[in-house]
Amino acid sequence: MTRHLTAGLAVAFIAAVVLADLAGGAGLNPYRAPPALALGSGQASAGGHCAAMPGN
Repeated sequence: MTRHLTAGLAVAFIAAVVLADLAGGAGLNPYRAPPALALGSGQASAGGHCAAMPGN
């Protein structure tokens, strides 16, 4: 019984976090999103660990 209760509480917590994020955030604008792959375009990444690499 304890496993079912713990699993149910974990799923409920994750669902609450996802719903709070969806309710509080603005919708995504696909026209302002950075490209997923910008190979050779000259654009630098802006959010991952690759953005922390030293430049020239």
